[in-house]
Amino acid sequence: MDRWFTEQHSKTIRFSIQISKILYQTQTPFQKLEVFENEELGRFFALDDYLMITEKDEFIYHDMIVHVPMATHPHVKKVLVIGAGDGGTVRELCRYVSIDHIDMVEIDEEVVKACRTYFPKSTVSLDDPRVHLYFMDGLKFVAEHQDDYDLIIVDSTDPFSVGEGLFTDAFYKDCFEALKADGILVNQHESPFYEHYRKNMQRAHQRITKHFPIAKVYQVFIPTYASGHWLFGFASKVYDPIHGVDFKRWEALNLKTGYYNPAVHVAAFALPNYVADALKETHEHDPV
Repeated sequence: MDRWFTEQHSKTIRFSIQISKILYQTQTPFQKLEVFENEELGRFFALDDYLMITEKDEFIYHDMIVHVPMATHPHVKKVLVIGAGDGGTVRELCRYVSIDHIDMVEIDEEVVKACRTYFPKSTVSLDDPRVHLYFMDGLKFVAEHQDDYDLIIVDSTDPFSVGEGLFTDAFYKDCFEALKADGILVNQHESPFYEHYRKNMQRAHQRITKHFPIAKVYQVFIPTYASGHWLFGFASKVYDPIHGVDFKRWEALNLKTGYYNPAVHVAAFALPNYVADALKETHEHDPV
């Protein structure tokens, strides 16, 4: 039987991956969860028919959501990760011996259970003693903290279903208040290419800029994500992600990475005109 996983990237465009094996399927209390295997991509999983990670390219996403802020902020001790049920973000954070404490808040415990079973290379650090897991709503968790974290990473799904609240004005305000005086917020920022993704990106950026004095966007190429062109948001109270960054300090850590390096870090903030123009629009009106 010829079986395919298909994700709807827009009203007229779909992205399909041939399934060589169905490994797991369930309906959690929050969403549909499926784990598949493909001959070229390896294992991959989807939530509500949206692709989350594949074994072949997950390192790209996790390198760029973690190492950009970690290279920028010289004194990260305490981190909050919201979402990230696949474990990859925590894995990369745990490579930094300077980090003392990581709180990971994932609303759907079934995602973590499935990823522990089917993606052990991604979840390898979830039992690190510095990691504290909370299975609850990230919005509620962050609202209960003030002046507590050096870094907050929002590794969420797209702004629908359980991920919708992580793109709101109130949430970004709570993140600002939960960060210390020199804290950094990084969030997955959607794609600038397809219209509905672009509107989500614009809306998130417009809301973040209301609360943070430094708010920038950087890009990454992830082959299996919608259009392949993906963005992250960088927001900070103090640190500029390019000027004044001590890359020699980061290089001295001798961390082996598959995608990230200081040159890529700097280049990622050099945005194509169509992306820069879309971001500029956010200062003129709130996208609908």
